[in-house]
Amino acid sequence: MAAINAMEKKLAEYKCDTNEAICLKLVRFPEDLEDDSTTFHPEYSHQLFGDDEVAFGYKGLQIQLFCSAGNLTTLLNVKYTSKVTDTIDCVEPDDVESKIREIIPARSCSNTEDFVSLLEKEAKFKPFGSLLHTYSVHNEEAGEDITYQIYKAEMSCAGFQEYHERLQTFLMWFIETASFIDVDDERWDYFLIFEKYNKDGETLFATVGYMTVYNYYVYPDKTRPRVSQMLILPPFQGEGHGAQLLEAIHRYYLTAPKVLDITAEDPSESYIKLRDFVHAKLCQSLPSFSPDQLIQGFSHKMVEEVQEKLKINKKHARRVYEILRLHNTDMSDLEHAKAYRLEIKRRLVGPYKALHSPCYLHDVMWNSLGFSSLGPRKTKGNLPR
Repeated sequence: MAAINAMEKKLAEYKCDTNEAICLKLVRFPEDLEDDSTTFHPEYSHQLFGDDEVAFGYKGLQIQLFCSAGNLTTLLNVKYTSKVTDTIDCVEPDDVESKIREIIPARSCSNTEDFVSLLEKEAKFKPFGSLLHTYSVHNEEAGEDITYQIYKAEMSCAGFQEYHERLQTFLMWFIETASFIDVDDERWDYFLIFEKYNKDGETLFATVGYMTVYNYYVYPDKTRPRVSQMLILPPFQGEGHGAQLLEAIHRYYLTAPKVLDITAEDPSESYIKLRDFVHAKLCQSLPSFSPDQLIQGFSHKMVEEVQEKLKINKKHARRVYEILRLHNTDMSDLEHAKAYRLEIKRRLVGPYKALHSPCYLHDVMWNSLGFSSLGPRKTKGNLPR
């Protein structure tokens, strides 16, 4: 037993946390390769390394997955200080490189010198598609405003499909339930953010993030764009790019008369907060959401106006109403604070009251006996006794 415990302890030394072992980097200059401050790590790796997110068989494991900042040319290197086979026979380590290659393009680099030579071609990289929006963000560290641009790309754009294959690998590291989409489906829309920066007097572009939107059919002649995937790469997070992207997408679809509303597929809490912020910003300019109208309560006019002008559905319109009414309510005023609380209470207890109303209970009992509210239910034999 002691020998077994000793062996288990020894084998445990060769387990590595893959979220720490995987080193991601967006490379602009050759010197970035040795700069640890530009390295970031995934939030998730379970899709490749199991629920425990552990790789076995190595000490000091480092999986370097570096990408050029613009075109996302990929370099994969696997390093370690020792391997389990160096000291223990009949034990095989995990093939971590093969696991990574399952999700990265086949033409990725495995040689650092080749990767550095490809960095020189970054000056030729230009964003795909048509420009939708340009904005700037002040960078305190650099002491200047940095320009960003949002583009809508098509899979038919030259080189975009290969670029998208490289870009989508980041989803596996930062979205828990991520999966690759069917790019042959023409109902997908692609939106991308790029940063403009200078290198040796030339203007270059760095990938910041992207969003995919699927256009669902709505009877009889409408579509419902649904946000499927959205990712701002970690070096750019916390700078407001997500809000800029979501607002730009809203403004893009506003011009399409066939669009009914804009939704999201299984949104995370962070996305819901972002959507609330963007919706509130857009609705503030609408007459029906003016302070004097907010105090009158949630109205059908609000629903109609946000549906027509902003492609926002009733459920989200209600959320925006409550946010903006709270923003315009002086909570130190007891009367106004009470009115706001009662408004929220009415919304919360409404479904409960409907569920326990006499009419609802009558229908439930009636249906349980084989009848509907419109008359007896047809059966193959006699009615239920």
